[in-house]
Amino acid sequence: MPVNRPILTAITRTTLTADICKKLAGHLMRGDWAEGERIPAERELGQQLGVGRASLREALKALEIMGMIESRLGEGTFVCKRSEFLSRPLLWAIAGSTGEDAIELIEARRLIEVELAGLAAERASPEDLSEMGEYIEIMEEEADRDPVRFGEADINFHLAIARATHNRILPNALQLIRNLMQQWIESALSVESAAHEAVRQHRRIFEAIVARDPEAARASMRDHLNAMGKRFLEALKSGKPQPRRSSRPSLAVTKP
Repeated sequence: MPVNRPILTAITRTTLTADICKKLAGHLMRGDWAEGERIPAERELGQQLGVGRASLREALKALEIMGMIESRLGEGTFVCKRSEFLSRPLLWAIAGSTGEDAIELIEARRLIEVELAGLAAERASPEDLSEMGEYIEIMEEEADRDPVRFGEADINFHLAIARATHNRILPNALQLIRNLMQQWIESALSVESAAHEAVRQHRRIFEAIVARDPEAARASMRDHLNAMGKRFLEALKSGKPQPRRSSRPSLAVTKP
């Protein structure tokens, strides 16, 4: 079955890198190229847009800095995940902050995820509960061993709660700040005993959802985000640690 490709039209002012960047960013934002897809080579792009390679390279470099595309040596240029390039400006803001922007992230997560927990307690299916339980088990196993896999399980637990609401819009709202959540978790885990504290808090959230108790689920999620938000701020003030890489496979989310 043929795949429709975006039709690129020539740019009228060929000397402006900003025009090229805006044109390509529009295609990326609309999803004309799928996540992970290889975009055309520089020569082909230049011919379609009617621009010189020097200006095109500058535009591609800007898009890469923005987190929209990534260059892979010997392979080409590929489209990044939408959640990454939509949240990248916010990630820069948090990275350069010692408090104010981080507090805004804490507020945003609290507003979104407290209600997600309550809805999940009302609507979660047995499959949803099983998935959440699996991520908590991984967190318990990795609390003292692998902070990267612990962090992945932590994020996936929260995303599983969002999907358990069976609301098609709400999980997307959480996906948009996924990268910010990852930085939050990496920073918070640098505080001593934070991993084990997080496991206990996640367990309480899970138990409230299993018990079909929306108010307890909301309260447990609120307590968790307040406590980990405090750890996040402590880590920012003391200097954020560099994230450590895991040599083990990434955790896959089991539901689309």
